[in-house]
Amino acid sequence: MVLCAGLGTRLRPLTERWPKPALPFLGQPLLRYHLSVLKAAGVTAVGINTHHLPDTMAEVARAECARAGLPLHVVHEPVIQGTGGGIRGLRDFLSGDDFLVFNGDILYPVDLKPVVAMHQASGALATMVLQPMPAGEMYAAVELDAAGTVRRIAGHGPGGEGLTPWHFTGVHVVSPRVFDFMSPQGAEDINRDVYVRAMAAGQTVRGVRVDGYWSDLGTPSRYLATVQDVLAGRVRLEWLGADSPLAGIVRDARGAWAHPTARAGGSVEGPAYLGRGATVEAGAAVGPGVSLEAGARVASGARLQRAAVFEDTEVSPGETLSEVLAWGAHRIAAPLGGR
Repeated sequence: MVLCAGLGTRLRPLTERWPKPALPFLGQPLLRYHLSVLKAAGVTAVGINTHHLPDTMAEVARAECARAGLPLHVVHEPVIQGTGGGIRGLRDFLSGDDFLVFNGDILYPVDLKPVVAMHQASGALATMVLQPMPAGEMYAAVELDAAGTVRRIAGHGPGGEGLTPWHFTGVHVVSPRVFDFMSPQGAEDINRDVYVRAMAAGQTVRGVRVDGYWSDLGTPSRYLATVQDVLAGRVRLEWLGADSPLAGIVRDARGAWAHPTARAGGSVEGPAYLGRGATVEAGAAVGPGVSLEAGARVASGARLQRAAVFEDTEVSPGETLSEVLAWGAHRIAAPLGGR
């Protein structure tokens, strides 16, 4: 299951056009990267929940699942139900076997097959995929004992001595037994409500560390920082295979990845990404750290660095953009120091 019902308030106005998992990211919907990771882990069918812009989310999911050869099951939530309630809404679809849950607004290209195998061998109710707490971030901690058993989540749970705090990636492997610990209706959180309830009843929730690049794209600054990380080569993309945003695109002498249909009459300094049909007019200067989505156009005299320009957006003659997301007439500040 990919969680797709969130409102994306911190990314407005972009999320007035796209739900977060449908956001374009280096030429492809973010959801494509999730499906690539999940399919490589052995997933054979996908379910999503929708709430915000449900028709757009369902349309993108249908197209991406068809492309990946994965059957899709969609459940709409007229009233948002939280992560626990969202999973509960897909109970009929998920009850047959262990299943993966994947947050829809992250980039996390890793191998999850060993996690699935470990979960199935352990007999745990759920296995949470964890990483060390990112420096300077204030995410709620998942606390493990020395045996790798979760004892507290965001301060809730049975606790214990000598616990180690970890960061939850938004990915977990779950047994259908989890439905026995869900409320029959109403919004609830899978971590803070359902898992805590299950632990109190004697069920085991485990945590496993999976190293790899992880980013939450839920704010303008984090979105732009993730673009910068990919372009700078700080993200290992091999687990995405042919779904890597840079697959099949040759990096030129300037350090730019340019789609064959992109046109660069102006100056381009890498690292940069020029998507399908993107245009840099003569007299414009783009880069470093710039991504132009499909159909984006940078007019003569414009200057861009450390910026992401969304599809079919025109940067005006003489306009200067730095640490900004540009979509249509919107210019959204994305200070990289505020990631």
